[in-house]
Amino acid sequence: MFEQVKFDERGLVPCVAQDFASGEVLTLAYATEESLRLTVETGEVHFYSRSREEIWRKGETSGNVLRLKQLRVDCDGDAVVALVDPSGSACHTGERSCFYRELGGSAGSEPDAARVPGEPAPVSHEALAVLQRTLRSRAEERPEGSYTVKLLQDPKLIGEKVEEEAEEVVRAAREESDERVAEEAADLLYHLSVLLASRKVPQSAVMEVLNGRRG
Repeated sequence: MFEQVKFDERGLVPCVAQDFASGEVLTLAYATEESLRLTVETGEVHFYSRSREEIWRKGETSGNVLRLKQLRVDCDGDAVVALVDPSGSACHTGERSCFYRELGGSAGSEPDAARVPGEPAPVSHEALAVLQRTLRSRAEERPEGSYTVKLLQDPKLIGEKVEEEAEEVVRAAREESDERVAEEAADLLYHLSVLLASRKVPQSAVMEVLNGRRG
């Protein structure tokens, strides 16, 4: 099944691990045909360590394994993407992703330098995934005075807020600027996300429904 993959002269191919639900890039490592075979057979991502010259299962020490959902190969076959369900931080530093520093940013340039607050600057595709993780944290920790916690404790209020925000989006679309439409839509997405979190329905379940309606 790996005939499409063009391994280099050392028998290696770069493999990007990407969160299958959010699209976030988690890490980049190298794979061999054998490590890819083990990935498929076990359902957990295996890489090849160039420094140790051996195959290793991601998370074998930390427990933060990457459960395989799908393997993809690029157009000319010399790179692979592993779409995964991460069980924890993908980076050995404890960061969710290895790509937590902005090139030219304020973080140190040495290996494993600590994250700098505010960097990297957030990008659009990360918004819903970060929101879902924040809501999960609020549900688990229940900080006092949290608006999100107030909603989670009152299912009736969540429903009312979703209805209210939906009406405000419609009104903004009818009467107000594009900027206001975006602001009201953001309020709706937040409250809808809280509703999903209250039912323990992940965003990915909603996206899978949309995928099923393609075409």
